[in-house]
Formats: sequence, C-alpha cells, structure tokens
Amino acid sequence: MNADEAKEVLDKLANREMEEFRITKEEILAFGEVLVNRDDFKHFRGNAQHNGVIIYTYLEEARS
Repeated sequence: MNADEAKEVLDKLANREMEEFRITKEEILAFGEVLVNRDDFKHFRGNAQHNGVIIYTYLEEARS
C-alpha cells in the first residue's frame, strides 16, 4: 500500500463510503504514516486482531 492508496481509504472511511478497512502488519507502516498526519487522526480507531490484522473504523466523536 502506498501513501495515495492509504489517503483514499482514509477519505472513504471519513466520508462513510466505507464502514471499516482491514490492513495487515505488512501495510501498517505506510498506512500509519498517512493516518497520523491527518487533522482528523483522533476520529480513527484501530482494533487489533489475530495475526497482525488491524480493523480501522471512523468515529463521529474524536477519541480522547
């Protein structure tokens, strides 16, 4: 996954075009780099699963 793909996925989550997105441990570095630079960073929640999979969702209210 490159930065453009990560931005597209994050935009779709924020715009509610996508409910959730799963990434693997191999994709986390590229995805996370784009995620932490977003203004709405605290609206995203990552839920860790088995084998390094993380499911990201978008929250209405920012987490604390």
